[in-house]
Amino acid sequence: MQSTRKVKFLTLASLMLKRTAAGAAQQTTANTASASRGDEQTTHFGYQTVKESEKEQKVHEVFEQVAKSYDLMNDAMSMGIHRVWKDIFIERLGPTHGMRLLDMAGGTGDISFRYLKYLANQSNPKQRVSHVTISDINQHMLNVGEERARRLGLTGERLPNASISWQCADAEKLPFKDESFNAYTIAFGIRNCTHVDKVLSEAFRVLEPGGRFMCLEFSHLTNETMQWLYDQYSFQVIPPMGQLLAGQWHAYQYLVESIRRFPRQEQFKRMIEQAGFSQVEYENLTFGVVSIHSGFKL
Repeated sequence: MQSTRKVKFLTLASLMLKRTAAGAAQQTTANTASASRGDEQTTHFGYQTVKESEKEQKVHEVFEQVAKSYDLMNDAMSMGIHRVWKDIFIERLGPTHGMRLLDMAGGTGDISFRYLKYLANQSNPKQRVSHVTISDINQHMLNVGEERARRLGLTGERLPNASISWQCADAEKLPFKDESFNAYTIAFGIRNCTHVDKVLSEAFRVLEPGGRFMCLEFSHLTNETMQWLYDQYSFQVIPPMGQLLAGQWHAYQYLVESIRRFPRQEQFKRMIEQAGFSQVEYENLTFGVVSIHSGFKL
């Protein structure tokens, strides 16, 4: 059985190598020509160029397809390291009792569950009540998260001095009032948004003065040789792995491409500052495979 799987995996990887260069170039050229017709603005969907009105639906379809296998694939693609990245992310946030957190693109709950567990391990002599709103544009991802929360016992009636709510919403036009939260997190989600500047502007709007914005996102390695090795793994292993474990080649091809299209660390830092945030900084993890970006609304 293992031998058969190995042959199947190598066959898929070989197919990927043969078709990536020519196929991606042809597809990008065709999509650029198609999307350029008319007056509508275009944007990127991985290495494709599409109309802005099309990207949201395409991203929605990707995460609808991968929702049930999302956590399994995260473990497989990162060899479990994503769990360490998320733990460090919460450590850097340093939740305190009384915090009102908006966890955007929070889907399956990985960040929010860590937030709640972190608070549960902190003394709370004043019995201050904390809250988290888990929000995602994709209801399928939220459904997976709510089911996980039930299995883990992280439901409102079982959380001491904490509450949790779930909200399907678009990060570019949030349904929340101004200054509703004092912390905002988004992990591995902002690169999938059509207008990153609008996401940052909305994050600034819903945070109260003194509130903190934090983003965990795939980024760019600082060493060229390591970046080359990482690219080989990303493009030649992850899509075949997605096919084998989740039955989804193209969805994981897009996810890899979307990482390469995301701004570099310094550029993204400037975008956060342009949205109005102060004391903006970033920290590279695993040589820059991912970065934690932080800023305050002052």
